[in-house]
Amino acid sequence: MDEDTRYEAVRSRDGRFDGEFFFAVATTGIYCRPSCPAVTPKRHNVRFFATAAAAQGSGFRACRRCRPDAVPGSADWNVRADVVGRAMRLIGDGVVDREGVAGLAARLGYSARQVQRQLTAELGAGPVALARAQRAHTARVLVQTTDLPITQIAFASGFASVRQFNDTMREVYAATPSELRAAAPRGGRTARRTATPTAGIPLRLAHRGPYQASAVFDLLEAEAVAGVEEVSGARGRRTYRRTLRLPHGTGIVAVDERAGAARPASGAHPGGWLEARLHLTDPRDLNTAVQRLRRLFDLDADPYAVDERLGADARLAPLVAARPGLRSPGAADPEEYAVRALVGRAAAERLVTRYGKALDAPCGSLTHLFPEPAVLAGAEPDGPLGALTAALADGAVRLDPGADRDDAQAELLAVPGLDARTVAAVRTRALGDPDVAPPELDIPDSWRPWRSYALQHLRAAGELE
Repeated sequence: MDEDTRYEAVRSRDGRFDGEFFFAVATTGIYCRPSCPAVTPKRHNVRFFATAAAAQGSGFRACRRCRPDAVPGSADWNVRADVVGRAMRLIGDGVVDREGVAGLAARLGYSARQVQRQLTAELGAGPVALARAQRAHTARVLVQTTDLPITQIAFASGFASVRQFNDTMREVYAATPSELRAAAPRGGRTARRTATPTAGIPLRLAHRGPYQASAVFDLLEAEAVAGVEEVSGARGRRTYRRTLRLPHGTGIVAVDERAGAARPASGAHPGGWLEARLHLTDPRDLNTAVQRLRRLFDLDADPYAVDERLGADARLAPLVAARPGLRSPGAADPEEYAVRALVGRAAAERLVTRYGKALDAPCGSLTHLFPEPAVLAGAEPDGPLGALTAALADGAVRLDPGADRDDAQAELLAVPGLDARTVAAVRTRALGDPDVAPPELDIPDSWRPWRSYALQHLRAAGELE
């Protein structure tokens, strides 16, 4: 999009572009999402940015009315396989906070200077600034939706000190943490009364455009591994719950099927959200847990682009019309999904029972974490399972958010006992590739770059198993 097209999106308050770019107003010093309901500024006063971090780095603070930091992430980061896309997925997963820029660069196979240069050139901000913007958003969510002490929020959000936390919040939001808490929306203040460390952290996981929640929950219910996952409730009002192994501890997450919806802006549906609640043994894992849920539920997708392309195909057009906004779910734990894709649901439940780590405090039917690859490699070293888990444990196969998808596919195909169909499933779900076709199917090139979504439409219509 050129800047004139972006301005037209701002002028029409088009929510389809929320998260794809941000605009700032020179006369007010504020940056916003394209659908901001405020009076449209004059064109000569507007500047455009690819990321919130770039706007913050140029001295603009977040709009309190449209909360641009809360928009869905750009769909580009899921689609792109280059170093910038891979870097953004890793930053979202918290790698910079845990391992620094050097760790990010090592995972990407570049020098820290090269990563800094490429991100700054394309996005207007380097990895530290991008991670800082994410920390600020996490902190605001915790400040406005929980009664956690401000000091605890500072460190839970990834800040190195309370002073750094306070300075950043004032710079980004033009308010102290205490002022942000006092100004929380009424809904946030009501929810905060029950949002304690033991009750969990309530969140709204935003998405753009329509969202076919029932299809996602149908898939999760069919795949649920006992002890690690459960889906409860009647169709249309189900809740998905699962355990997570996280960098600093463990977590139990719950996501409701019934989605909330924002009001349309100027005829364009801006999207909505899924209600979620996170129980974390260490609040520092909040960012990572949220990003894993976003990948699992495919919340950063651009359904407008997907539906436009697939809806032009004669075979798919009626399916797209029947299910606009159908998603291609990912995986909460890529290594876990690879094992499950190989062995199947029944065998996965056996592995959980035998080798999964029991939770210190079971929660209903959720009793275990899925066993780590190293544990499985030591316990069952023979056959395809042993070969796969050994490769995952020693790093011969990488499935983290920054993994190169082509390299990962080649590494998986080199594992004895993994066939092309299993590898395609892992590439689709564990690596979040939107354009995968199983080798046994004749899929037209006209469905590119959304073949994974096309197959979801065929499955939802009962045309594929």
